[in-house]
Amino acid sequence: MISKVLIANRGEIALRIILACKEMSLKTVAVHSEADRDSLHVRYADEDVCIGPAPSRQSYLSISSIIAAAEITGADAIHPGYGFLAENAHFAEISSECGLTFIGPTPEAIRLMGDKAKARETAKRAGVPILPGSDGPVKTFTEAMDVAREIGYPVILKAAAGGGGRGMRICAAEADMQGAFDTARSEAERAFGSPDVYVEKYLERPRHIEIQVFGDTAGRIVSLGERECTIQRRHQKLIEESPSPALSHELRQQMGDAAIRLCQTVNYINAGTIEFLFQDGQFYFMEMNTRIQVEHPVTEMCTNMDLVKEQISVATGAPLALVLNGNRLRGHSIECRVNAEDPSRNFQPSPGLITTYHPPGGPGVRVDTHIYAGYTVPPYYDSLLAKVIVHGNTRAEALARMRQALDSFIIEGVTTTIPFLGRVMRHPDFVAGKIDTKFLEREPQLLKEQS
Repeated sequence: MISKVLIANRGEIALRIILACKEMSLKTVAVHSEADRDSLHVRYADEDVCIGPAPSRQSYLSISSIIAAAEITGADAIHPGYGFLAENAHFAEISSECGLTFIGPTPEAIRLMGDKAKARETAKRAGVPILPGSDGPVKTFTEAMDVAREIGYPVILKAAAGGGGRGMRICAAEADMQGAFDTARSEAERAFGSPDVYVEKYLERPRHIEIQVFGDTAGRIVSLGERECTIQRRHQKLIEESPSPALSHELRQQMGDAAIRLCQTVNYINAGTIEFLFQDGQFYFMEMNTRIQVEHPVTEMCTNMDLVKEQISVATGAPLALVLNGNRLRGHSIECRVNAEDPSRNFQPSPGLITTYHPPGGPGVRVDTHIYAGYTVPPYYDSLLAKVIVHGNTRAEALARMRQALDSFIIEGVTTTIPFLGRVMRHPDFVAGKIDTKFLEREPQLLKEQS
């Protein structure tokens, strides 16, 4: 059994996990850097431990400091949240070796699915559609060129151990390959400690659709429907919704079945997400995220489930309490990520003191956040301030509810993406569901303040 959970993360996800633990009558431990001493996750936790100085991401990446914090506070479990160490197989192994329950998948699954090249191979064995590309990482430029010529341009180079858009380069023609190959390998080495990249066919106008999956220790795996994550900037998601307006019932079932087959192949346990690219009625495996996602509230709103509490329960060996595969989604949900950034200045970060904070409310409106009036947004970490999630009986109602929520959301003292998100919610193509991952590139006026 679990009695005290250390949350190895910060910000809104740390607070989200703490609140779930409180509902389950579990004690909590927050870890924090000096910069986060006044964060709400520190205030809400039963105990807190400072694990490093302010001007560094390294505090939250220090496995030894986090394990030491768990030992001195008597924590018997660790929840990694998302980002930082959430998909670090070594961290999961060390946690288990120290007698701590790791609230997430097994180290073996994290290691296998975290390597994009190996994940592609695994998906292929499971009969999941994949894009044409190299069989594993390409070791030389000549090998990369041979693959590109075989599958045809455009192609994309991807870091085998990567994510978040780092170590990725698109090549429209052969002349682009040398620079892209060198840059992708260099960036992959810096970001992930491995220069390995693989080559894949590049879809020019895809949608990004992912399936929420969950497995338990008894071998049961369920699909909880899809989330559309197509509105992005530099491969970073900005808006998510469920269900996708692009999928038929048959396609939804096919994608869910494919995701389950892949999870069965690796004996997957706990929460995870299978990400697909979708274009011209066909879907292709892209990658798997072996953790809870930023956008998990969208699925929670459409299924009336608490995925974080389910994560904790499954980590104790309990069977899934979730509904069976093919569960019917309830209405429509949309999530907007509110960042401390200036869209008109290439999304330049905007740290500083929040002088006024007034969140939206009303039926079907949820705000996940760690900020408050008087909180200082530090310049050292991700700029996510809050997630606004709405639910409606229909997509039209959810859109109207999101527009109202954004219009009434007041954050002053720092520049935020709230006005930009409101403009997207009103754009005719977004309202009609006619989008792809290049939507913002085609609509640069959405990034500018309206007079």
